[in-house]
Amino acid sequence: MAAKLRKGDKVVVLAGKDKGKEGVIASVNPQAGKAVVEGVNIAIRATRQTQTEQGGRLPKALPIQLSNLAFLDANGKATRVGFRMEGDKKVRFAKSTGDVIDA
Repeated sequence: MAAKLRKGDKVVVLAGKDKGKEGVIASVNPQAGKAVVEGVNIAIRATRQTQTEQGGRLPKALPIQLSNLAFLDANGKATRVGFRMEGDKKVRFAKSTGDVIDA
């Protein structure tokens, strides 16, 4: 199945401890059905010091299930994402407004 949410999409969390928080998708793992969203699902992780980075207890965004995320449309409301053919190209669109997400 095609990925409805992609890196760089602005999303809102629908369920869990961070319900209602908004953020931008940093990475997506379609095989696991998870995505890392900046500022959401933060946990403290101990990190070893390297030559370039300071070590210690650092906050890190952990993956969250894709089913718990919803795309934010141009109006800032959570919506579902669909696909349609425009000419010979398959494009994503916001179901609530019908606007094309990425041209």
